[in-house]
Amino acid sequence: MRFQVIRNSCILGTCLAAIALASPATADEAGDVADAADAIIVTGTRTTYNNAAVTPEMIAEQPPIASVLDFVDILPGVQVQEGDAFGFDDWSTAVSIRGFQTNLDQQQVGITIDGLPNGGSNYGGGSKANRFIDSMNLRTVEVSQGTADIGSLSNEALGGTLNFVTSDPLDERRLRLSASLGDYQASRYYGRFDTGAVLGGVARAWISYSHQEATDWVGASAQNHRDNFAGKFIIDTPVKLTGYASYDDAHEDNYDQVYSAAQFAADPHTDGLTAGWTGVPYQDQAYRRAWSTLRKNFLGYLKADTTIADAIDLHASVYYHDMAGRGDWVPQYVVDVISDGTGNPQSELSGGHADGGSPLGRIYFVDADGVALSPAAGCTGTLTFPYGGTTDPHYDPRCYPAGAIGAQSYRHTHYRKDRLGGAFDAAWRADFGAVKNTLRGGLWYEDTHRQEWRDWHNVIDTTVGPEYESTPYWTQYSRKYPQDTFKWYVQDTVEFGPVTANVGAKQFINHIKRIDLFGETDNTRLKSTSKVLLSGGIQVEPIDGLNLFGGYAENFKALSDAVLEFSNADLSQLKPETSENWEAGVRYANGWFRGSATWFKAKFSNQVIFVSSSTGAGPDYIGEGDGTFFNAGGIDSEGFELLANVKPMTGLNLYGAFTYTDATYRGTGSAVLDEEQGITPGNGVTGIPKTMWVLSANYQYGPVRVGVTGKYTGDRFVNAGNSWVAENYFLTDLNVGVKGEALSDWLKTVDFSLTVNNLTDESYLGGISGGYAWIGAPRTMIFTATADF
Repeated sequence: MRFQVIRNSCILGTCLAAIALASPATADEAGDVADAADAIIVTGTRTTYNNAAVTPEMIAEQPPIASVLDFVDILPGVQVQEGDAFGFDDWSTAVSIRGFQTNLDQQQVGITIDGLPNGGSNYGGGSKANRFIDSMNLRTVEVSQGTADIGSLSNEALGGTLNFVTSDPLDERRLRLSASLGDYQASRYYGRFDTGAVLGGVARAWISYSHQEATDWVGASAQNHRDNFAGKFIIDTPVKLTGYASYDDAHEDNYDQVYSAAQFAADPHTDGLTAGWTGVPYQDQAYRRAWSTLRKNFLGYLKADTTIADAIDLHASVYYHDMAGRGDWVPQYVVDVISDGTGNPQSELSGGHADGGSPLGRIYFVDADGVALSPAAGCTGTLTFPYGGTTDPHYDPRCYPAGAIGAQSYRHTHYRKDRLGGAFDAAWRADFGAVKNTLRGGLWYEDTHRQEWRDWHNVIDTTVGPEYESTPYWTQYSRKYPQDTFKWYVQDTVEFGPVTANVGAKQFINHIKRIDLFGETDNTRLKSTSKVLLSGGIQVEPIDGLNLFGGYAENFKALSDAVLEFSNADLSQLKPETSENWEAGVRYANGWFRGSATWFKAKFSNQVIFVSSSTGAGPDYIGEGDGTFFNAGGIDSEGFELLANVKPMTGLNLYGAFTYTDATYRGTGSAVLDEEQGITPGNGVTGIPKTMWVLSANYQYGPVRVGVTGKYTGDRFVNAGNSWVAENYFLTDLNVGVKGEALSDWLKTVDFSLTVNNLTDESYLGGISGGYAWIGAPRTMIFTATADF
């Protein structure tokens, strides 16, 4: 496979070189291709809270086919894990900051796109940043931990915010073409055109398109692909206008979790999903191509910024987001939902349809006439795969007469969401003698309409493959979830000499409804109103380059519509999640060194825990919510972060970061519930390592550059009982690049790079959620060629 990758890479490089020869450009016109030798990792702007940002150098270390989420993984306090080598699996993606996590079962880290909300990061109806931004259109990611910016527009920012910032249009006209080839049949093609300054120099714009695809690293059966169209414009007039639009169409075939330490130890190179169709429904429930995530996202916004009398800054924005998605599984049976009478053919297999209603039973095998069969008396099942196998005779074809036909479903859960929102922020700056004062306030309103429905389709011929009838035999449910969010905030900042202090307040008001379109359950509503949340901080600059800071903030997450997916759940005792964050630290910067040290502490209360219906015995396909929710008391988190960025000589950048986090459960307050959920107060929080550290070195000499990054992730608990530990691991990434000018003057507009992730082919457990874990991706190589005209 690697020989084929290298061969294709050489062909790709030759083709792009030929294009460059046909249309040469100057080195200056080549723009910013890997021109990051002088970039320094941002160790924090002068704020009362800790923050960091991704630089172009860090972005250049990852291949363009990578998810934009990957770029923040080397920052202190942050970890990102994805089951797929290229981020082609939202199902297995996990992000954490200081003990707060966003994964399959919880969302506690805010995500914004150019400062505007992403609409939530949950699997069923949410959209993470990789659904809106192509990696080559990313300028930076701003990470605000703990006591984050009071104006952050997110309903999930309990522990901080990741703000993904798109690149601005260039001042000069440019056409960029890029292509990548790599392991696991990976390929990517990208094009972007920048208009340069037009309309008398006041306007700039770009448009781009990218297509990328790859298979899975386990069995090479997945058919992953993604198309992204995007554009952005800026009009620099007294009222500056900025507009952005993105359309993203993704198909991902998922990875399954491993359900025990023994399973991982027995075979650390497979998740248990299969590449081939066997014709046995029980086994084919693990067919990878039918474990799928389909998503289409459109996001557009318009911003206006202006300053009045050099004293009042006004910022306004309006945005619209539309999402259509689907999640697929292939349950190893057909649900009996139509009463056909004993001995009659099952109409679910012959075009019958039902809306709603409760299951009457399950259909496992039928005869040639479509009549449900029962297994032979006394027969014991002998299937050994998947999920440890089963002795249930209903699933074993050996327990039925010859000619019995397996029955199987193709289950779709459909997600639709559209959001319309706006935000307004104003700041008044005034000097009162030696005191500078800034009074800032803002409003945010969003109206959201989400719909979810689930339908079951009959697999036409289980002996052949997963093709299914286009008309479902059962639409299990169909519900709408209208929602509106309102936030106000105000903050006053005072500067006096070397001292800056601020105090602020904010409040969230959220309303959610559930409307059952089948009328089978009562329509209901939830209101989540936070108390007035306080924040404050101080920073002092006693000498040039030295900055001391400290702050406190209260954060809030409204109850999401996911809790209303449980029609019979008692939600009367469920409370919104809240957090209190403290931090204090020091930053220092001079011409060749930047560093910071930060202590943090967080008290996370009313944690809403999602317990997945998927267990070691396999998924519960009929469960409407795929799990249940409860308040798990809370989490206490405390630790510190160290960061240093050194530039000892021209062309050489050295970076290091260390994070220590002690995150423990406080328990639910009920010994019975703690025992029932496997929680022991004082136990370590699942998925959070006590220690992480990163070392990175990047060197550029003329047209050649080399970068090496290594990250250590300590032991993590997989389950709340702390009986299963995911062992520590160390990942090394290598990036080598050369500009074409080193090979020929005719190639000076072309840049070549080779990236190897997980260079040492470490075997490890990555994302953790619901008491189980996904296997991390093995060594992966990508070759990229980029040409500018």
